[in-house]
Amino acid sequence: MVMFEILGTVLIYPRFLLRSQHELAMEVLALRHQITVLKRPAHRPKLRPWDRWLWMILKRAWPNWKAPLMSFRPETVIGWQRAGFRMFWRWKSRRRLGRPGKDPELKQLIGRMWAVNPNWGSPRIRDELAKLGLQASTAAIRKYRPRGRRQPSQSWWTFLQNHAAGIAAMDFYVVPTATARLFYVLVVMNHERRKIVHFNITDAPTAAWTAQQIINAFPYDTAPEYLLRDRDSIYGSLFVQRIEGIGIKQKLISPRSPWQNPYVERLVGSIRRECWDHVIVFNERQLRQILESYFQYYHKIRPHRALSHDSPIPRPVESPERGRVIEMSLVGGLHYHCLRQAA
Repeated sequence: MVMFEILGTVLIYPRFLLRSQHELAMEVLALRHQITVLKRPAHRPKLRPWDRWLWMILKRAWPNWKAPLMSFRPETVIGWQRAGFRMFWRWKSRRRLGRPGKDPELKQLIGRMWAVNPNWGSPRIRDELAKLGLQASTAAIRKYRPRGRRQPSQSWWTFLQNHAAGIAAMDFYVVPTATARLFYVLVVMNHERRKIVHFNITDAPTAAWTAQQIINAFPYDTAPEYLLRDRDSIYGSLFVQRIEGIGIKQKLISPRSPWQNPYVERLVGSIRRECWDHVIVFNERQLRQILESYFQYYHKIRPHRALSHDSPIPRPVESPERGRVIEMSLVGGLHYHCLRQAA
């Protein structure tokens, strides 16, 4: 009986015994893989990347790969192979040497120029880079500049800086002496470079005296457009008339709001911390000498964070080649200036 079954199988499937072991193994692998995919716990089983790679390998290594294919069409496998071919050559092209890339520092500089000058176009940035000894085409600038859909606009900080040259501020502060006498010090400063344009001392401030100090601070056509001050009773009607007469618009801060006049208030605080907290004042002459000495230090030496860590009068950078570092006493020994001096 067994012999008849074997004979029938051979007669029905004459090619079964003629297949090689390699082809049978390939067919078994293909069928088992399809069964495994269909058994996955999903309403519609999806093929994973390694499934596609398996059929791409079978297509390349087995000529009869279409015979056991039942879960998807042969065109699908051909599409996977073409996609893999494109991925391979895309990866290989990336590794191939071509035109050298741009310097990372140049890319950052293009981004910075575009950020701080939103109205510039690519040709303008190209011309500015050429003035700096850097070469870049307009196509490269368009490639590396930041992408943004907002309309070009200046920042609020830039807007305020554009108006700083026309704003001045003033304030009084009191200095007690060793003999219990009070001196009133008036300081007038410009917002643009934090420069102190005028100061004076009195023991009895009046509106007429204060108005004359503003006239002395801004002679000829140097008067600012706006003057920022508080609501102290020292500024009387005579002061207001004199200031309006020279074309200055007064901006009064709110009552008890010194933070609305920050620059001059910060200046007064710096003078107190760096000067008066360490000095005993005896008379007006000594007070004036100390203030003149401190203001020279303030203008030429003292760095300011708001001025990019520079002084109101720009201070050059001294390279190590100039010599060794020495100290110079300023403001009666309250501060020391470090500078380089040739040996």
